[in-house]
Amino acid sequence: MQSVRERFSFMRGNMLVLMVRQMLGMFFRRMVVPYASLFILDLGGTSSQIGIVNSLRPLAGLLMFPISGYLTDRTSRVKLIALAGYLSATSMVLYVFAPSWEWIALGSLIQGFMVFQFPPTSAILADSLTSENRGTGIAAMNSLATGFSMFSPYIAGMLLEMLGVSMGMRVLYGLLASSGFISAILVSRYMEDTREVAGYDALPSLGTILRETYGGIPELVGGLPRSVKALGVVVLMGFIGNAVASPFWVVYVVEELGLSSLDWGLIIMFETIIKTLFTFPAGVLVDRYGRTKNLLASLLVSLFSMPLIVFAEGFYQVLLIRLAVSVAGALFTPASTALMADYVPSEMRGRVMAALGRGSVMVGAAGGGTGGPGMGYLFTVPVMAASIIGGLLYALNPAYPWYCILATTVVQVLALALFIRDPKEAH
Repeated sequence: MQSVRERFSFMRGNMLVLMVRQMLGMFFRRMVVPYASLFILDLGGTSSQIGIVNSLRPLAGLLMFPISGYLTDRTSRVKLIALAGYLSATSMVLYVFAPSWEWIALGSLIQGFMVFQFPPTSAILADSLTSENRGTGIAAMNSLATGFSMFSPYIAGMLLEMLGVSMGMRVLYGLLASSGFISAILVSRYMEDTREVAGYDALPSLGTILRETYGGIPELVGGLPRSVKALGVVVLMGFIGNAVASPFWVVYVVEELGLSSLDWGLIIMFETIIKTLFTFPAGVLVDRYGRTKNLLASLLVSLFSMPLIVFAEGFYQVLLIRLAVSVAGALFTPASTALMADYVPSEMRGRVMAALGRGSVMVGAAGGGTGGPGMGYLFTVPVMAASIIGGLLYALNPAYPWYCILATTVVQVLALALFIRDPKEAH
């Protein structure tokens, strides 16, 4: 049995910087994300335009993900992460001063270009943990970050009740921008690259990078093991489900069920508490009993919880559904992220994770966007389409997005059961 000190020996250096960065980011993102759709509506947008806004962010990934994946395997990952942090924080000014929903759409598109931080972040995270403690390490980082942000949605809900949606959201976006600058400074000063990197003068032109990346997609995908492809399907279905339903959780509970912004913040707060308490034990379970079993348990909980929102009638029923979602999410993230890291060798993690993402997606993401730590560029077009379709479905019938969640989760369960197994030798 490992001692406590041995079990947490990974929590230093890059992992410590990544944890602090994630804690800061999640604290302020969880203030903004649960209410982002209400801000769009307040600025004159409709449910269909919420879908349009959320479809724009993945668009930039078509360009940036392959470039980032290429650079991640060839140059400084630390510099890429820091640069994305500075640029992302600067672009938040569009949200702070937005006079109409079109400005939010423009900000969403620009924010989409910042996804070039995800492949290098995912690669450094995987390199900084051994296969024996990946589940525990990922769970510990997520658990602490989630716990730190426990009261964020409730604090934000109180702020919106006091200042109104428009002014309150502008303040929250300003705080999020400030945290982005602080995180970028921490990365620049204290994070170190995990492998030798070439200078930028040794890199080919942008056209060559894009040609080699997209021209190499058939070879890259064709060379992936069947289990990796199936895991990609599981993650893709999660992103699609989130793209359809994520922006409308808050809209549904406020407009259809009559709850207030503060009620929703309270629900998310309790959800966060349960997720925080369960995430670290879930990571230990993932390392001890295997990735696949825990991933299946997560998907089954999702299957029998999220679609029930269409039958909910009040605060406590919504709360129970979201608590179940928190348990599913606590299991899913360490299991799927560790599984992807186990499958993919270090020397090609940048390219594979640019194509497929880190291997994880937030279960039941409850805000704008697709809910994931970096979505692969191969998923961009279907997720963009899903975002637009989600807005149209909600306009037709507010229950339709959750019927879609039911369908995507069934596909996930089938892909896992039929094709995914824990690797005999982890990388």
